[in-house]
Amino acid sequence: MSNDTDNGIAPNANRLLWAGFLAILAAGIGFGVRGGILANWAADFGFTGAQLGAIGGAGFTGFCFSIIIGGMIVDKIGYGKLVLAAFVFHVASALVTFGATGGQEQMTAYRFLYWGTFIFALANGTLEAVANPLVSTLFPKNRTHYLNILHASWPAGLVIGGLIGWTMGGEGGFSWKIQLGLFLIPTILYGVAFMGQKFPQSEAAAKGIKFAGMFKDVGILGSAVAAYLLVLFFSGAIGLPGAVSWIIGGILLVVVGVMTGFSIGSFLLFVLFVTHALVGAVELGTDGWIQNITGNILTPAQGKILFVFTSLLMFTLRFCAHWIEKTLKISPIGLLLICSVLAVVGLQMVSGITTFVGAMVALAIYAVGKTFFWPTMLAVVGDRFPQTGAIAMSIMGGIGMMSAGMLGGPGLGYAKDRYTAEHLEQNNPAIYEAYKADTSSSFTVFKEVTGLDGTKLSDAQTAESPTPDQVLVAEASIVGDRRTLKADSFIPLSMAVIYLLLMLYFKSIGGYKPKSIETERATDGVNAPMEA
Repeated sequence: MSNDTDNGIAPNANRLLWAGFLAILAAGIGFGVRGGILANWAADFGFTGAQLGAIGGAGFTGFCFSIIIGGMIVDKIGYGKLVLAAFVFHVASALVTFGATGGQEQMTAYRFLYWGTFIFALANGTLEAVANPLVSTLFPKNRTHYLNILHASWPAGLVIGGLIGWTMGGEGGFSWKIQLGLFLIPTILYGVAFMGQKFPQSEAAAKGIKFAGMFKDVGILGSAVAAYLLVLFFSGAIGLPGAVSWIIGGILLVVVGVMTGFSIGSFLLFVLFVTHALVGAVELGTDGWIQNITGNILTPAQGKILFVFTSLLMFTLRFCAHWIEKTLKISPIGLLLICSVLAVVGLQMVSGITTFVGAMVALAIYAVGKTFFWPTMLAVVGDRFPQTGAIAMSIMGGIGMMSAGMLGGPGLGYAKDRYTAEHLEQNNPAIYEAYKADTSSSFTVFKEVTGLDGTKLSDAQTAESPTPDQVLVAEASIVGDRRTLKADSFIPLSMAVIYLLLMLYFKSIGGYKPKSIETERATDGVNAPMEA
């Protein structure tokens, strides 16, 4: 590897890389702690699985808005102003979240937790609107490697967040507010690290490509993916009528069409956007539930240990992406195909765990699979669509997070409610009637179900001398968790099919090769919208 590749294109490249690392670390810590305190919220406020999934989902949907908007304006207003905005959002999120207290009416507490989590996500998305294009610009010769290093901070944050819950939570431990508030420490650190730094422009901005030109490859096709997820957000999280939500989505597409001269956009980029929606659902959606699920199947303490273990494995492996590519001589698409197959196998194995050692093996396979999804997908966009500047990369990140928030997190929560309720109702209708929640759960086109009351379920799972009814309820919950993981494995299976088709496509055009704006101008013309 050359010195240019190692050092980046700016003298402060490494400082900016590690400042971005600290920023995403703060996001990971907050996310990791939240995964460990879902049980606290269920017990304190009586939330159902669907309600908990919706709160967790807010940690992704807010991200979508800020990363997309941030990616569109970052070259205009500069990275520094976005970093400052993210800092303010992070502090505000803590204040709002801490407004939820015991004794409140359930929906009041729900709103504090939902919108506090949403604001936290706004901060995280704003930071990634800075960090992703910044690192891609700083290290153009080895994007896969350095984007994986940048995003190694995410599992590092999950490790720290998991350790916080492991050591500070539990009976007699610190309150969930103290645990969650510790994410403010890396928040202060990234603010200091970014302070006073000079930032480079993206390659597209440096070459004088205008905003509309950067958007042409996204076009109507790519924008349709983001617009659909926004429709789900407006109709679901905001509660707007379905027709109004679809009208808003249609207006957004018309705006994109007018702005780009009704460019259809790159079909390849459209496929990458759809695939990244699946990445967000399976990686982040599962991350938000896996500690809760494995802790239920085994024990809560073992669930926390396993979460820390898999996150630590991810952190280590993300420093090895370059070595893996060079040693195995595979393209980023080949790496993604291998990872998706491992994720399928891992989730299927996790669904059948009965021992702690077996869980470690199964989760290790799953962790290896999911490790390279997110940063490598960003690298592919940076490699193949440099003329989009920060825009395509930010929209794809937003799509992944919105999918995790509107599909992954709520979908797994719904599945957990549905499979648990179905098993208990089929085998013990009277017990189900006694333990079911007051509110029903719904998800996209699937039928409405009524899950179990979170407080009653928590009592059944934690009772020292459980009654026969409580034993049956706890067993039904475990059955629901296992079936949820099996259903989850079909997402990476779909991704594997897409990556295989992409490999065949690149083989047909001479192999996967990174592009530059100069090569684009020489072969396709400036800002050509369609890729062969």
